[in-house]
Amino acid sequence: MNQIAAENQTSITIDDAMSESNELDSCYNCFQHFVTNGFSKIDESSFEGDIIKTSFFSSLSRNPQISYRTKIVAIHKNSNTSQCWKIRAHGFGVYTKAVADTRGGDANIKYAWYGASKNEICETVMHGFSWRRHSISVSPAKHGLDSVLCSGVDGSGVRHLLLCRVILGKQEVVREDSRDQFHPSSMDFDSAVDDISSPTRYIIWNTHLNCNILPCYILSFEAPLYLSGEQLNLNCHVRLLIC
Repeated sequence: MNQIAAENQTSITIDDAMSESNELDSCYNCFQHFVTNGFSKIDESSFEGDIIKTSFFSSLSRNPQISYRTKIVAIHKNSNTSQCWKIRAHGFGVYTKAVADTRGGDANIKYAWYGASKNEICETVMHGFSWRRHSISVSPAKHGLDSVLCSGVDGSGVRHLLLCRVILGKQEVVREDSRDQFHPSSMDFDSAVDDISSPTRYIIWNTHLNCNILPCYILSFEAPLYLSGEQLNLNCHVRLLIC
């Protein structure tokens, strides 16, 4: 009996070790994909790493329980030098100037979070944002909780957010339950928000997706399990109503 118990314990230990190894491999493979596509890992304690970390946890302040139990795993910076990315960055600069010229000299550029599954993050890094939806919703830098709730857990238990620079230009209000607007209501507007005075969502229309949004960093983190389930689905459902 003692031998059987010992063998069972050994089996459990091996299974646990293999499971942990598989999770590490999954996490490594994901990070390797980021690196392959021009993102380099930066130290959390570096100047920019500390700013991003502080901004991230500050954006979770509406829910201290989530903030307290959330751990940053890695931060990757967009350092892509490929011709494709140079074109995208140049296009962002050109559009920034065009919007600024149209809107009295201010293109209204902000940083914003975008949460999605690992696969979508990887696809976005490689090919840009998908054109299959008529808009996407991103969270202002100080309101990252919605994007956290819409992030997907990968095979290693890690979630990922994009931190992007976003050209907002002149904004109009769009209701959360609106499904019948697919573009700016007129040439007077460039993007939309849920609230002009205190926005928690920036809405970028399909026609502007890869001109108005430039991914700058990928933040990978572990968060409480109760982000899954109804709370997650509810928040993502709200976002999809306007996307």
